[in-house]
Amino acid sequence: MKSLSAIILAAGKGKRLGGTAPKVAREVFGKPMVRWVVDACVEAGCGRVVIVVGHGREEVESIFEGYDSGGTTIEFAAQDEQLGTGHAVQCAEGFFSKEKSEGGHAVLVLAGDGPLIRASTLRALADRHVVTDASATLATSVIDDPKGYGRIVRDEKGRFKAIVEEKNATDEQRAIREVNPSYYCFDVRSLFDALKAVRRDPVGGEFYLTDVPALMLAGGRRVEVIDAVPAADVLSINTPEQLMEVDELLRVRAESRATPNAGAGR
Repeated sequence: MKSLSAIILAAGKGKRLGGTAPKVAREVFGKPMVRWVVDACVEAGCGRVVIVVGHGREEVESIFEGYDSGGTTIEFAAQDEQLGTGHAVQCAEGFFSKEKSEGGHAVLVLAGDGPLIRASTLRALADRHVVTDASATLATSVIDDPKGYGRIVRDEKGRFKAIVEEKNATDEQRAIREVNPSYYCFDVRSLFDALKAVRRDPVGGEFYLTDVPALMLAGGRRVEVIDAVPAADVLSINTPEQLMEVDELLRVRAESRATPNAGAGR
């Protein structure tokens, strides 16, 4: 791997949380959600982070004024129309011309509204990606209540087959407890090549990044899966109550880090 970058998807509105602020700008345990994600990327060793902004882009960009990135380059790409996660990643393509041309570069793709993300998880994901020489590597999680998440479908030998969004899943697929918490690592060139083949979803009407791994498999490329995301880190923030719950989880995590010999699971 010649370099590791990150694309963070931060263009959504987050209507269910109420208010007018962009979802990723909402504070949780003292920092905007997207700051937690960027901090994890910086700690994990990303040389560059491209944040895809849309709704309230000025407010999101202002979060990083004077930000100490430790040498990591922070840039912004605009998604003017909300056409799905696949389209959002395509909006960042212009920042990766060199990486596409050279080949051998990796990029993390992450949601900007996941403040529970850990640098250690991202490092494990990137390491697996490099060791296996995959075109795509997904970090998954097994949780008790998978409602609302895309399911990881495997073949009879336990190998990755596809990510199926809940609204498109059969009853059998909805019973799967291994979910996609949206932690990806891609070969840069392979990612943007595959995105060209993504078609608009007939149900949601959007272009989904979750289609990319299956398209890569169909094209003979290698897709790896690593169960690396602790179940407690998967909690979504879609309601004020969930925001409070994540705030408490981050508080407990911070206290455990401050307590000698209490750093397990960091």
